Amino acid sequence: MTLFKLSLKNIKKSIKDYTIYFFTLILGVAIFYIFNAIETQTVLMNVSKSTYEIIDVMNHMLSGVSVFVSFILGFLIIYANRFLMKRRNAEFGIYLVLGMSKRKISLILFFETLCIGFVSLAVGLGIGVCLSQLMSILVSNMFEADMTKFEFVFSSSAFIKTLLYFGVMYILVMIFNTFSVNKCKLIDLLSFSKKSEQIKMKNPWLCVFVFIVAVCMLAYAYYLVSGGLENMQMATDIFIPIILGCVSTFLIFWSMSGFILKIAMGRKRFYYKGLNSFTLRQVSSKVNTTVFSMTLICLMLFVTICVLSSSLSIKNSMTENLKSLAPADVQLIKPMNINEDYRDSHGNLHKMTEEVRKDSLLPMKESLKRLEFDTDKYFKDVMDFYVYATNDLTISDTLGDSLPKVKQAFPFLNTNITETIVKLSDYNKLAKYYGLEPLSLRDDEYAVVADFDQWVSIRNDGLKMDTPIHLSGKTYHPKYKECKNGFLYMNASHVNMGVFVVPDQAVKDTMIEENVLVANYNATSKDAKKDIEQTLLGLSSKPYAKNTILDITTKLSIYEASVGLGAMVTFIGLYLGIIFLISSAAILALKELSESTDNKERYNMIRKLGADERMMNKSLFRQIAIFFLFPLVLALIHSIFGILFCNQILLAMGSEQMLNSVTLTVIFLVIIYGGYFIITYVSSKNIIKER
Repeated sequence: MTLFKLSLKNIKKSIKDYTIYFFTLILGVAIFYIFNAIETQTVLMNVSKSTYEIIDVMNHMLSGVSVFVSFILGFLIIYANRFLMKRRNAEFGIYLVLGMSKRKISLILFFETLCIGFVSLAVGLGIGVCLSQLMSILVSNMFEADMTKFEFVFSSSAFIKTLLYFGVMYILVMIFNTFSVNKCKLIDLLSFSKKSEQIKMKNPWLCVFVFIVAVCMLAYAYYLVSGGLENMQMATDIFIPIILGCVSTFLIFWSMSGFILKIAMGRKRFYYKGLNSFTLRQVSSKVNTTVFSMTLICLMLFVTICVLSSSLSIKNSMTENLKSLAPADVQLIKPMNINEDYRDSHGNLHKMTEEVRKDSLLPMKESLKRLEFDTDKYFKDVMDFYVYATNDLTISDTLGDSLPKVKQAFPFLNTNITETIVKLSDYNKLAKYYGLEPLSLRDDEYAVVADFDQWVSIRNDGLKMDTPIHLSGKTYHPKYKECKNGFLYMNASHVNMGVFVVPDQAVKDTMIEENVLVANYNATSKDAKKDIEQTLLGLSSKPYAKNTILDITTKLSIYEASVGLGAMVTFIGLYLGIIFLISSAAILALKELSESTDNKERYNMIRKLGADERMMNKSLFRQIAIFFLFPLVLALIHSIFGILFCNQILLAMGSEQMLNSVTLTVIFLVIIYGGYFIITYVSSKNIIKER
């Protein structure tokens, strides 16, 4: 009991030292509970079967991510505990001098860890339970669930999982503390504060040379993920800029720690002004001894910014795309003139039989009639059209003189694929239906409609060269020198690689490849529309269904899939991004607090030399600001090119919402990173005030 009381007194006495530790633990517990409670919250939501399946996948992925997050938080807690142990070396030394055994010191630390763990779990879980209700609203809004039955939700599974994971972490901390106490020596504990770390001056010319090499390496890595993307043919090629970026980041911090102080010392008026010499030497010493840590923190911040910006951008862009890319309630696609096994747009392989071949000669409405589906009863605003294709018009035929350039950029592209062709009259009807720009062509002209950015640029190269095409024995030239924005098939993203719009007479001898029908449901209420959709999707159980191939895409299915994917990416991105951000800021904060503890004697010395508290606080603020800004600034520069690269990879999903997602990422940075900076400054100021 005496040791327990002593532990409580120690915690109360050292509460200022524990600020960062408590703050990190509480944040970690709250965030861990919030994201693991999503599973319980989504179970209660009234959603469709397909949406529920997407939510179930998301919950399983979040559970898997939680295991990875627990390792990060475990490392962070042990790392933070090292600072507290280091801070109390003198205290432990006095205990040993007074005759206390190492076993009793370990027991004191056991009680302290137990109390800290209990309080942090209680506060963190309390905050997590409250904030998880806001997360419930966010999840419900994302999936458009019914909020009329919203109620307070306590997730017992998330509660147990949080207790279990953090309980294991605290046990590891206790083991670490016991090991540290048993390993320490009395002489080291008592003389620790007297030790002074020497600043080893590096050769400035070597540092400048290494810095130039590092900048060149980094510039080349930036080039590879921006202007040199066409040279990255294999997925493994991405490791080249990643390795270059990591190595160059380390070399930049290593070299800067060697020549920044030298440059500052050359400017004597600046260097000897106030406490600048002391401040710069402290900064140089910190960077010099934490090169690897600064590199790791910089890369973690870079990942945080890219993950948060990209994940939020995907969600926003996909939501915006749905408004323009799924303008009708339903789209049906029926392949025509089948003479071999057929794979539909969902990737399903259909075996060709004689019945299927015969049905492929029929128009879609006739097949629907045989499926006992009344289009007049269930559909309104009906429009159907034909899509054509011919072996005389392949990708290689339409690219003309730009073909070698395209093959060099995309060596694995099959240029023998037939192009998609549609009549001008049909396209203009569809354009009016979709709200797109109509086209006008002469008898010898054609136009290309596309909305997939990468392919738009490829098509434009061919169009600028006035590449002719040949159909039914006649030559056609492009009317426009660039693609027109548009699409034929409803989708969640911009994936139209190119549709050739030609005069009606150009396809008279061309084979019909597909019959496409778009329509709205003949209903006004949401429930009535869902009933029609269920009837439509139930056609696969009809007897005639085995004789026909019908690809059905609905606005609701596109919307649910898009919202589900967007929500999944957003939640995982937020989870990892916030944890990485907390980890980066906490490591910096703990290192700075550790440095303040080590340098307390130096502050006492300059205080004796006549420096007032205002000057020392100003010096301390500058040191911490530079220490926090160093990795952040380089991470921001990395992120500019990282986001550009992510944008290229996710181009089909759109990038028009990137500004909003970057803004939200900045808000997270300011709140969490800035919060740690303020707490670090206040805590460090209290440390150096101690005499």
